[in-house]
Amino acid sequence: MRKLPPVANAKSRLSPPRLIEADSDLHEGLRALRRKCAVLRRVHDAAGHPPLRRRPGGFEGLARIVVGQQVSVASAEAIWARTVLAVQPFEPHVLLALDDRQLAAPGLSRPKIRTLQAIAAAAVAPDGLDLAGLDRLPDADVHAALTAVSGIGPWTADVYLLFCLGRADAWAAGDLALQLAAQQAFGLAERPDRHAMTELAERWRPWRGVAARLLWSYYALMKARTKAEPV
Repeated sequence: MRKLPPVANAKSRLSPPRLIEADSDLHEGLRALRRKCAVLRRVHDAAGHPPLRRRPGGFEGLARIVVGQQVSVASAEAIWARTVLAVQPFEPHVLLALDDRQLAAPGLSRPKIRTLQAIAAAAVAPDGLDLAGLDRLPDADVHAALTAVSGIGPWTADVYLLFCLGRADAWAAGDLALQLAAQQAFGLAERPDRHAMTELAERWRPWRGVAARLLWSYYALMKARTKAEPV
């Protein structure tokens, strides 16, 4: 069994996390990854420069991630647009004032309604989820705070760290697209699972967030090539 990483000491916990806020940060990470990993160098050559993919955080940012899970990009955008219209302004107490029927009208599934309600309830609780304060916490603490809320799993927390907080070393080991891209890039016989992806990404620290963006771009390239192939 793989040993858990040691708990960060006080000094490391007080150090501000490295962030991906602009294209210059991506370029810095890409240069480092190209030097240390020949596979990612080939991925970068094939897929090109990945997008920044930064999004606002807070209650709205977290809710948008939940709404977009397990549906196509087009469906996610449409459902999200209708959800925003239904929850005006988009704040926890406003969402909690709506009943299940009103929240289902935009196209939200029952599990997603339950998760959004749980997030909203945690956000308004006196000692609940401090979304505004997450940017001051280490990655592991952010992950723990988010996954403590009913309905939020590791993938949602990972994506929030990557795109809403812009953490340079965040990594979504359970993401299917990343797993498929890594399988193709490394020529693996089987799709790596979450544990294998965690091990694989150790070589990319402290730029795993840039590696994720590269592999997502590579996955998009793989899909485009598949569609272009003649039947």
